[in-house]
Amino acid sequence: MGEAVKFELPWPPSVNRYYRHVGPRVLISREGRRFRRMCVSRLAGAFPKLAGTVKLTGEFYPPDARRRDLDNILKCTLDSLVHAGLMADDSQIKRIDIRMEDPVPPEGLVYIELEEINETGKKNGKRTCSN
Repeated sequence: MGEAVKFELPWPPSVNRYYRHVGPRVLISREGRRFRRMCVSRLAGAFPKLAGTVKLTGEFYPPDARRRDLDNILKCTLDSLVHAGLMADDSQIKRIDIRMEDPVPPEGLVYIELEEINETGKKNGKRTCSN
């Protein structure tokens, strides 16, 4: 469809550190808000807003060799992309290809590529199995 949007971001907090519970409320933590502000400052207005179905490709380069769950890092990243205005909602992302790469000390980084894709040509969206 359109040209892919490519950029680098700082290493995000994990979902375990992104949210804080304050009484019955769940809030974005100070670390999460700082990450969102960094994303907004780097991305807001830099690219046109993606309106259709989106494919995300991501390479996550941690700051060190500690064990990490890739899915715990993804949520904060996706929320920050929406907050920066790259798309209206992260539910637009229908395809995800992400991988954890070797560490890039001392800060780590994330490489993201977003691309609007054409979802036509599917067989009414249903997978069939033949045994």
